[in-house]
Formats: sequence, structure tokens, C-alpha cells
Amino acid sequence: MKIWVSLFVALVTAGLAFAQPAKDRKGPAMIPSDIEVVRDVEYGMGGGRPLKMHLLRPKTMPKEAMPVLVWVHGGAWLSGNKESGIGNLVRFVQRGYFGATIEYRLSQEAKFPAQIEDCKCAIRFLRAKARGLNIDPNRIGVWGSSAGGHLVALLGTSGGVKELEGTGGWPEFSSHVNAVCDWFGPSDFLKMKDFPSRLDRTLPTCPEAQLIGGALDANADKAAKANPITYITPDDPPFLIMHGDRDEVVPFNQSELLYAALKKAGVDVTFHPVKGAGHGFGGPDIMNLVTEFFDKHLRPAGPKAQGDKQ
Repeated sequence: MKIWVSLFVALVTAGLAFAQPAKDRKGPAMIPSDIEVVRDVEYGMGGGRPLKMHLLRPKTMPKEAMPVLVWVHGGAWLSGNKESGIGNLVRFVQRGYFGATIEYRLSQEAKFPAQIEDCKCAIRFLRAKARGLNIDPNRIGVWGSSAGGHLVALLGTSGGVKELEGTGGWPEFSSHVNAVCDWFGPSDFLKMKDFPSRLDRTLPTCPEAQLIGGALDANADKAAKANPITYITPDDPPFLIMHGDRDEVVPFNQSELLYAALKKAGVDVTFHPVKGAGHGFGGPDIMNLVTEFFDKHLRPAGPKAQGDKQ
């Protein structure tokens, strides 16, 4: 029986690892001739080892400082890598953005909050190196899918929450972000079982339980600490939330709950349900919405960075 349970969990995990947007599933992205990719730039330390990101920038650098877009990959916090973000960022770099796609420690290596600590360290690194990279530290956007959607939402709601900052490096800089695009990320772990899903969230083997280190119901405090909803305040940055209404992996209610909580707090938030889509989507209409959102909030006329929470 244990063998069959282990096999089932392995198959579910594998399904989650590949249940990403089409661009996230492809191999190495084609790099246009006008873009330079700088690979494996060390941005900090996590659990005693270096953490790395890929940087994308125009080969002909503009005179003015560029807005930044950071991709955080999905994969149930169990798999995935920074390579998958290159294809998603290319169109933005061609529009004058500076791109970064980051790694973070997976749940087999370290339990939460290691993952958000690493993401926050990446944001602090970009601010620390802003002048040398010719980027605007006041215009940093984040975008991610699934587990990556969870982490970018958490970046958006937990700016300045000291217990999630970690010790990876650059502590004198802020981890606050200026715009968030969350594609179908979990937002309230304890309410995932309230919506139809092909995963049993009562099991200690579900991805969220593996992330926090134990069954969700038996570790409500740990689950709450990992929930983006926990940290919402009115000064959070603008959000664009997108979720397929037939998602059988991350329940649709996760985006409904996040949208309602942000709206109640007075945060600038847009929720775009993707009709008929499951756990992953794409296409010109979707990408145009994402582009319009980041252009609105990160282009030169966009807002300056807000202060950290106390």
C-alpha cells in the first residue's frame, strides 16, 4: 500500500510540475538578436549556498533607467527553474524593461519561509545594484504562475514584514515591489479544500503541506504565515490576478478570496477570470492584458515606491 501511495504522490507532483503555462513548459527560449541574457548571476545566499538569477536586457541600453520585471517560476514549490521565465520576459525587454528570472529553494531543500526569503533577497539585490544595471529601483514589478503566483502575491502583500525578510543579503535595501501579476497562485491554504480540486488538501503529502512541513489542518499557524491574504494592508501595490475558472489544481476560489480581500482593503486590484481555462493559459489577449497592466504601473509615468510596513 505504501508503494502505491508513494507512486500516486509522485505522479501528482509530476503533473503539477508540468501544469504551467505553455511558455513555461518549453525548453530553452529563442533569444532575439536585440536582447542579451546574462546567466547565473549570484544574488544572495540561501541555506548556506549561492542563489542565482538570469538577467535580460536590451543590447542597446537606453539612457534612462529601466523599469524591472521579475519572473518567479511555478512547480508546486517542488520543481521548476529560472530558465522557464526567459520566454515570458522577452517581449517586455523589447519594450524597454529590464528582466530577471530567479531561482529559490524548493520545499525538498528548505521549508517555508525559505522561498519568500529568497524572493525578497532577489528584490533587495536588484535595488542594491540599480545604478550599475541602469534600472529604476522605484519601478519593480513581479509576475509568477501557480507556486510562483503565490510567491509574487506574498511579495506584494508582505513588503516590510521583517520575519519574512531572511538573511540572504542586502539588508539595507527594501523588498517592496511596485506591481504584481499573480497567475493562479494559492492565497489561503486552509480554504483550498472548500473548492473542487483533484488534490486532497487534507493529506500531509499535498504540495502546500510539503511547503510548510506538515498537514495543513494540524499546522494552521504555519499555513497562515504562508498565506498572502494574511498580510494585506491598504498600501499594497497594484495587483492583476488571472485564474482559469476550470483549474483543478489550484482552486479558483484562491483568486476570488485574494481579490475580495485586496478590494476590501482598498488596494488597486483587477481580477480577470479566464473562461474555460484550467491550470495554465496564454495567447495574445492574455499577454496584452499583462502588458497593459505593467505598462500602466511601471512605465516612466508610474508610481514611486511606497514605504515599507512597520
